[in-house]
Amino acid sequence: MSHLLVGIKRIRVELWLRGFVATLVAVAVFSLGVLVGEGRLQIGFGGPTTENPSLPSQLDYSSVSRVYSTLKDNYDGKLTTSQLLDGLKQGLAESTHDPYTEYFNPSDAKQFAAELNNSFTGIGAELGKDDAGNLIIVSPIKGFPADKAGLKPQDAIISINNESTVGMQPDLAATKIRGPKGTTVTLKVVRNKTEDLTFTITRDNIKLPSVNTKILDGNIGYMQIISFADDTIDLAQKGAQSFKDAQVKGVILDLRGNPGGLLNDAVSVSSLWLLEGKTVVTQKGTYGVETLTATGNSILSGIPTVVLVDGGSASASEITAGALHDNGAARLIGVKTFGKGVVQQLINFNDGSELKVTIASWYRPNGQNINKQGITPDEVVPLSDSDSQAGNDTQLQAAEAYLNK
Repeated sequence: MSHLLVGIKRIRVELWLRGFVATLVAVAVFSLGVLVGEGRLQIGFGGPTTENPSLPSQLDYSSVSRVYSTLKDNYDGKLTTSQLLDGLKQGLAESTHDPYTEYFNPSDAKQFAAELNNSFTGIGAELGKDDAGNLIIVSPIKGFPADKAGLKPQDAIISINNESTVGMQPDLAATKIRGPKGTTVTLKVVRNKTEDLTFTITRDNIKLPSVNTKILDGNIGYMQIISFADDTIDLAQKGAQSFKDAQVKGVILDLRGNPGGLLNDAVSVSSLWLLEGKTVVTQKGTYGVETLTATGNSILSGIPTVVLVDGGSASASEITAGALHDNGAARLIGVKTFGKGVVQQLINFNDGSELKVTIASWYRPNGQNINKQGITPDEVVPLSDSDSQAGNDTQLQAAEAYLNK
């Protein structure tokens, strides 16, 4: 099945999960793209209308063949047929000069699908840096390999497979720690600045939930969605029901650092607040015009709500934030969002490769396309690096203050 996509680079800024996927998923999702719906927008759409009618139905590859022959005869190095064909396909996608149109070979396509659903192989630990610039374990995830091996918070990683980590950033360290399931990685750490330890850890599949919920002091429901993935609808509905059962006086929906995801999930999440028939998003492009509306499962309708957003909130998270704001269901707090207002379709080929291609633009219920502009919150509240490092979440505090009025 094909999919519709939008995409930007993934950033995690929420404090209690800060760096979690950015380090362990190694910032891969950002440039790969984010799903925003399944199918080819068939509802209300006719066949595709190309904007390139002057292009021939088939390209003349004679000049490409000449380059190939010259490269084959003169290049001082080893080339493979698959390598050259992948290069041609990637070149076609890149010729659009559209950062969101990409070709994925079969291997990249599998990795793309896994990472979009917060699934990867690694050891299950949040990486960061201490005040001295040392690479450290911020927190091992309970039940995953790092935790089982005995790694502890604040353990300073001095080498990965005997490679020094001096000057190494957490995202690069994450890529070195990751690897196929069943393989091992050796970490040398210093604990409490005095104890030298060595851990050889077997990598495993790590699947992170896309939704985290809890009830804050003051009976305020807190729902963080880190991406719109295959488990989002179920987890968000359960969280919303728990809020309703607890009779919370307000809800905070945290979409900071959320790069997007499945459009159907964004519509379903918006529908937790919006009455049936309310506009969530309108898409206009190659396949015509379609308006997606709330489904009627409005468990949280009427409950005062704040949506937290930042520069890492993009695509489907911007759709959700815009839908709740424009329909009067939520106040936006934080800083301006990323600004990803175009849609990509993911087209699957028989060999397992995929093409992610821009086919449409999307519009908020107020009619605005936010591409390269973003959404400015009702209340702009910065979160400085120093506050973040100190665990002082000024944006969350502003949301709580608003709901406690």
